Amino acid sequence: MKVAVFGTQVSDDFVPVLQEFFGFLQAREIEVQLYKPFYNFITEELQSKTYYTSFFHSHTDFDPDNSYIFSVGGDGTFLQSVLLIRNFSIPVIGVNSGRLGFLADISEDQVNDALVNIFSKNYKVVERTMLEVEFSDRENLDFNYALNEMTVLKTDNSSMLNVAAYIDGEFLNNYWADGLIIATPTGSTAYSLSVGGPILTPNSENIIITPMAPHNLTIRPIVVPDNCTITLKVEGRGSNYLTSLDSRSVAVEFSTVITVKKARFKLKTLQLPEQPFFYTLRNKLMWGIDRRN
Repeated sequence: MKVAVFGTQVSDDFVPVLQEFFGFLQAREIEVQLYKPFYNFITEELQSKTYYTSFFHSHTDFDPDNSYIFSVGGDGTFLQSVLLIRNFSIPVIGVNSGRLGFLADISEDQVNDALVNIFSKNYKVVERTMLEVEFSDRENLDFNYALNEMTVLKTDNSSMLNVAAYIDGEFLNNYWADGLIIATPTGSTAYSLSVGGPILTPNSENIIITPMAPHNLTIRPIVVPDNCTITLKVEGRGSNYLTSLDSRSVAVEFSTVITVKKARFKLKTLQLPEQPFFYTLRNKLMWGIDRRN
């Protein structure tokens, strides 16, 4: 068996977890294709040795025969792994070296048990919807897909945007706001949640449209089916606005019309026996911290 391991940076405190993680793989003679910059960081910055059998640098030299992709870091690292690897037939597994971590949900004290379950195939595959974003009068991004969300944002001036949103060609609303978020169920616990959007389970076949600081206080998030096409026409002062796909952003002229729809493929992740979605919600959001609940 062969697996890929991606990462960027972790703290010195995480070295024992890395040693446990790679030691498990080495003891079972599992081949490891390691992201070369992460190897350099471990050996040069952390002064630690690590196990590997080969390297990869991008999706061009990534081995499609890998059984799993391990992303070591936080949710941001997880999103980077999707962008870098671009292989949607292989499940991505997040090992959390950060704090919150809805995608990187294997904590340091769960690494050994999680690996035992994974290599015993004691898990459930969860397929996650991704968004495809197209621009009307400019080239698309090199990778015009998002796992969490696509956002329209004002630039550094103080004036709001006017975003006209259409669902399958039917006018929905003019949003006077700082921006607008189009989120997947996976992204419902990310940027959208922070501005008042609802939480959806990963298998929900919906998309969330969430305004950011709307001028009209009666405007609220809306959930629409994920088989629809969302069209956005943006107006405002200046010459452009910002569009972001997960962690990537690009300046777009106001004349550009944006089309957002469900991608033709989904990302595979794993749900381990001890980590069902509702348990993750309670744990990460500390819902049980109030003893009255």
